Amino acid sequence: MLGAPNPVELPDGGTRQEFGALLRHWRRHAGWTQAQLGAAVGYDHTAVSRLEHGARRATPRLVRQIDELLGTGGELTRSHARAESAEGGRPALPPHLLRPPLPPGTGPVPAATPAAPVPASLPDHDVQCPLHGATGCQPPPPATAVALHAAFCADPAAPLDTDTVHALAAVLGAQLHSAERAVGERGPGGVIEGTLRAVVTRLADAPARHRRVLARLAAEHAHAAGSLRLHGGRPATAMACFDRALGWAALADDPTTQAAALSDMAVLGLLDDDPASAGDYAREIRRAAPGRHWSDALADLGEARATALAGDIRATVRHIGRARQHLDRPGTVAAEEHVPWLAPAALRLRVESGSSAALRDLAAATADPRLARRALTAATAALELLGDGQLPAARAMLTVRIADCHLCADDPHTALAALAPLLTPDRTPLPGFPALVRHELRGLRGRLATGADRWGPAAAEAAMRLGAGA
Repeated sequence: MLGAPNPVELPDGGTRQEFGALLRHWRRHAGWTQAQLGAAVGYDHTAVSRLEHGARRATPRLVRQIDELLGTGGELTRSHARAESAEGGRPALPPHLLRPPLPPGTGPVPAATPAAPVPASLPDHDVQCPLHGATGCQPPPPATAVALHAAFCADPAAPLDTDTVHALAAVLGAQLHSAERAVGERGPGGVIEGTLRAVVTRLADAPARHRRVLARLAAEHAHAAGSLRLHGGRPATAMACFDRALGWAALADDPTTQAAALSDMAVLGLLDDDPASAGDYAREIRRAAPGRHWSDALADLGEARATALAGDIRATVRHIGRARQHLDRPGTVAAEEHVPWLAPAALRLRVESGSSAALRDLAAATADPRLARRALTAATAALELLGDGQLPAARAMLTVRIADCHLCADDPHTALAALAPLLTPDRTPLPGFPALVRHELRGLRGRLATGADRWGPAAAEAAMRLGAGA
């Protein structure tokens, strides 16, 4: 168990959890309930529970009072002194890591009732176990996982044990699965953000051995919350989530979450038409995970997107070539091979998708059909790497990009035909697309409108209809 002390053989040393275990031992030895002890010292029974779980710091005066009431011979005072001494040697966390990136919501954390089932094993859906990383583990059964998640979010004094940590990670994976069909702040986003606040609440007073676990949970939940905000069209709050995720991931020594957050921050730079910032975030990926081919591939890919937006053909082509070379080098698949988004096929999908976007941007800027055809090849390869029914948002984005590549190759007829699966019968976009898909649609619409004089009334009408559904 990660946080539940043995009630019979009390551990040695000096931490707040050990003091709490000793307090519980003497209270039970005296035959007192938590409510009775709380009433005797002027506290609510929940405060006694928090003391016994190590979630609250006791004052020396209170400890002496409990010593006398329970007849411990000063044992609690001595244990408390050891715990205070141990706490004194623990560096304080920076204030920004003790605050969630988003304001608190109203009411309790929504119940975790995902449309997708709680996974039977971890890692799952980009989520690693904070205890076992990429090596894999088995969370509790779904009903137990949901119950443990609810107890953790409802009671800051509830014990943090291995099953609870597994349950929190598994429920996060289930929420992300559900989010593929329900993008936005409600539903999965509400559960994830509420859980994040519950995790951060514990960080301030957490013992040293729990800090890394809680920080990793906070990092993964903050990154997930940011991703949902990004896809929901809320870039400012998404950036706040990603920035905080970086801090918690650094505290947890979690380079994969750092790389994921930095990759998304680079995307936000591109959406803001800020290639310099996008490139800076991409280069930081190498510093977060130095000496790893997967981080070099992601960094080169991000730099390719940034240099393409800046119109630098040579640099873009060079970075795309390097990203692809990293995929084929020995050692690309290391300890992270079981992390879904770093698996070889998923990483290749990212490289092909990012390459297609960079080449498409260059083709649009230069009106070079050769670049458009190269972009089309990469986008088609990325789409083929997606299994049937997988990642519908990514499939929609790649479909729009393929249409855009045809448009950049001066072939509007084929472009509109490729776009057809994403349109309603009246040729407007289907509702509910994530922000990144809408961004791609706006770019395609702008190029249709610009080329309408050359391509004729059909292009002008298509641009108008795409704008009506944007």
